Formats: sequence, structure tokens, C-alpha cells
Amino acid sequence: MTPGSNIPLSTARVAVDVAAPVRLDVSGLLLTADGKVRSDDDFIFYNQPSGPGVTYRSGGGTAPDAIVVDTAAVPPGIEKIVVTASPDAAGQTFQGIEPTATIKGVDDGSVLATFTPPQLGTETALVVVEIYLRNGAWKVRAVGQGYANGLAGIATDFGVSVEEPAAPASAPVQPAQPVQAMPAPTTPPVDPRVAPAPPVPAAAPTAPAPGAGKINLDKGRVSLQKNQTVSLVKGGQPLLSQVKMGLGWEPAFRGKDIDLDASVIAFGPQRNHVDSCYFGKLSIVNGAIKHSGDNLTGEGGGDDEVIVVDLGRLPQEVTGLVFTVNSFSGQKFTEVAKAYCRLIDAATGEELVRFDLTNAEAQTGVMMAKLIRQFSGEWDMTAMGDFVKSRTVRGMVKPAAQAL
Repeated sequence: MTPGSNIPLSTARVAVDVAAPVRLDVSGLLLTADGKVRSDDDFIFYNQPSGPGVTYRSGGGTAPDAIVVDTAAVPPGIEKIVVTASPDAAGQTFQGIEPTATIKGVDDGSVLATFTPPQLGTETALVVVEIYLRNGAWKVRAVGQGYANGLAGIATDFGVSVEEPAAPASAPVQPAQPVQAMPAPTTPPVDPRVAPAPPVPAAAPTAPAPGAGKINLDKGRVSLQKNQTVSLVKGGQPLLSQVKMGLGWEPAFRGKDIDLDASVIAFGPQRNHVDSCYFGKLSIVNGAIKHSGDNLTGEGGGDDEVIVVDLGRLPQEVTGLVFTVNSFSGQKFTEVAKAYCRLIDAATGEELVRFDLTNAEAQTGVMMAKLIRQFSGEWDMTAMGDFVKSRTVRGMVKPAAQAL
């Protein structure tokens, strides 16, 4: 999912897992039509793990914590459940540790959607997703709203009374532990020591430390490692011109041809398959994506196959692209050497981003990279390098959707 997108819930009982490279505190708030809790009993977290229709589930430190919602048991008057997250370590921001929410059906474990909020920086707490009632039906929306004053900022914003030790005036409100829910009086009191802090818009992200966070194209060519992301922004402007994704490989054993097929799979905001561009279909989405044609041997210098993408002409229905390579003849990637993908400015021929595949598995398919359209309009490129048992692009559609 992308920020602002929504999907209907196909099951009454869902779990929202929120995972990150660090331990997170995950909580849920039951909200009325005015966007507030009825009382502090509607704040569900590890010290108050159950409420009407909503429960907190601990991952025990080895699995993600989750908020479980039984929409059939949510009481009348509650129109929204927001799921929040904050790093467990005091004062830690989300810089470089972007969380991923996975919405699953409780009864069958099916994955309904995933969402990773983009472009995080100084935020110390997030509203990740919301489950809401619209025209009698329950839906889930990706949010990704950050707060720079921690979970306390979220709690007070939604009407939970928060009482904390007084902090120096210059220090942001960042509790070391999740905010304790206090008994709810008829009118929430204002603690004379600490006035409830309004939500503070997160400051613009600062430049990430080396190896952390998201980078852009301002300093020239970017060489990615597996799972790293680059924002396709240069000079403060999103790259919305024609780019080429060049994919190349060589046989691992001299004198042996290797016939691989490069493809790109286009998806919509709900991870719905829009179309696939490959050697059998060289142009899709009204010519905004074109394929160079098939290379049967892998021999020769330079890119073996090239896919041209006009980012500015892609229809709004296309929000994700996954670039794949398959071995139709059944040769495994352990027989391939020097596989790579690189993003090139089509107008200048300048190489912008490169990802070299450094490992190989005895599989017939690999997802090399993905491009994701952000809510703000720019595109992000993430190196993948994930192997799949599939000889054709058709068999890559499902795993690619799951990887978005």
C-alpha cells in the first residue's frame, strides 16, 4: 500500500503486525466520530492489552507486536481504530529503521496488505494504519503520519490524558516507556506540571548517516546493496523523465550460453497486477514501458536486455514496478556470473543507480529491484536480489506483489 490508499477488509478479524529492525511499542486507539477516545480505556497497549473488539498481542521480542481487531465486536459509536508504533529505546527516531505493517486475516493467516511509511526522519512515533467504518463496511487505510514528540504526542492528540515527570522546556516529550493510561475523569485534567503537548509536525529529515536511511541522486551515481533504497530525486526535484533499467549477466562457465529473460511487472496501489512487459509483450501501459527484446546467450559486453520506463507518463493506476529475471530454459542462477541491474538517465546516458547481485541460489527466477511511487509523487528504487522458483514472468507476479 502507499500513503492514503485503502482496501476493504474481507474478513471480520484482522491482525496488524508492525515490524522493524528494532523493538517497537505498538498500540491501538478506539476513536469516535470526532476522532477522540471515549476514555483512557480505549487506549490499548502492553499495560492495558484488551478493550472492546481490540487487543494487543505481544511478539515476545522475537516476533512483531500486533494489534488485533474484531470488527464484529467493536462497540457502536467507535468508527476508527488507529494503530501506532514507536521505538522502544528512549528518544530513538525512525531514521533508517522504517517499519512495515502487515495486515493479516486472523482466521486463516492470509496477508491482506502491507505498508511501509516512506521518507521517515526525526519522527519518534507514527500512526501507521487505521481501520475505519465507511457506509457500514470496514476498511483499512495506510497513513504513515509521524510525530516528533513521541507516543505522548499521539496519545494527547486523540484525547488520552497523559501525566509524565516534568521535562526541561527545551526537551521534546519522548517517554522512555509507553505512556501509561490514567483513569478517565469526565473532563480530562490538565496537569499543572506538564501541559499536554499538541502534535508536533516532524522536522524535515536530515541527511542519513552512511549505510542508514534513504539517499538521493544529488551526489552522483548510487551503488546499492541488497534492501537499500534510493529516492529518485535530484536537486530537490523528482526524476520524472525517461529512464532505462539495464539488466546484464554472463555465463559462470566459459563457452556455455545462458538464456535469461528480463521483465517488469506493473502493479496498482492495492498490489493489483496491471500488466507485465517481457520479450513476448514489448510495450505496455500505452507505451510508457518498453522492452528491448530477447537476448538468447548472455554473451557480449553491456546490458543484455533493457527496459525503458517513462516515469512522467506512467498512469496513476501504476504505483509499483518490480524488475525480474527468469531462466525459461531451466538454468539456475548458480550458472550465472556478474548479474546486475542499473538505472540510466535515457536522455544523457548517465548511470544513476547500480545493484550487483553478489550471491546466487539454485533457482530459476530473481526479483532484482522495485520502483515504488511515493505519495508525494517521486519514485524510490530498492535493491532486492530475492530468488524465486519460476521460469516465466507469470510465476513472478504473486511473489512480486507480496514484496511490494
